[in-house]
Order: sequence, then C-alpha cells, then structure tokens
Amino acid sequence: MYRKTLSISSSADDFDLPFQGQLSNNNRWVILAELIPWEEFEQEYAELFSTEKGAPAKLFRMALGSLIIKEKLGISDRETVEQIKENPYLQYFIGLESYQEEAPFDASMLVHFRQRINQKLINQINYRVVEREREKESSNSSVKKKKK
Repeated sequence: MYRKTLSISSSADDFDLPFQGQLSNNNRWVILAELIPWEEFEQEYAELFSTEKGAPAKLFRMALGSLIIKEKLGISDRETVEQIKENPYLQYFIGLESYQEEAPFDASMLVHFRQRINQKLINQINYRVVEREREKESSNSSVKKKKK
C-alpha cells in the first residue's frame, strides 16, 4: 500500500544526521580500520620515496585504504574518489581527521598507489591482520576461562 503524504521540500542543511557528529563504532569501515595495522607498514612504504625531492607523498593509510575501498566496492578510480569525497566513514578509513568536502586526491593517484603497494606487501598485511585477530581471540578465550 502506498499513502501519499504532503512532501515538503527541504534543503540539505535541514537533513537530520543520526550520528550527531560522531561516527558509529559499529560501521564496517570503522571496524575494518581498527583491524589493519597501518603503522606497521608505514615505514616500508615511506622508503619508496625520496626525502630530498618531489611532492610530498600521500600517507600509507590513504593509499592502501583507497585501494581497499575500490576493490571492496568494485568501482572505478574516479568513483572511488567520489565515494570518499561524499562519505565521512570512508574519509575516516583513509586516515583523514575530519570530514572535508573536497577530494583528498585526484583519481589518477590510484594508479601510483597500485604501483607502490605490490602483492607482496598486500599479502604481508593480510597475514598480519589475521595474526592480530587470532591473538585477540586467544586473549578473549583466556579471559573467559579465568572468569569461570
């Protein structure tokens, strides 16, 4: 059944956000961000760049996070940047400290991210994520046994 109601045009300023300026810890991107040991691989990524010349590189979290978003959502490079631009959860995932309306990088940067983050590094990251989760599960089961 469809009931027509009076539709009132509202502006984007009037749109009510449920999270009242805070991201939900239950969001899939927040959870995934906590699983990935970003800092463990930052140095390895930094060694790919010159300290003397060139434009400052994007941080490892931004590079890897963007590639994860692209693959997880199955979208193009341009659409990845648009999604990041529009979504505060994705901005958090790539390491931005607050929401920004402008794109954090051009879509062409994803080509460079893919060149720098090779399959060997991806495999190391995946291994470490699984290892961290196993450690967490082992720790949780130890705590449960002690409580009994």
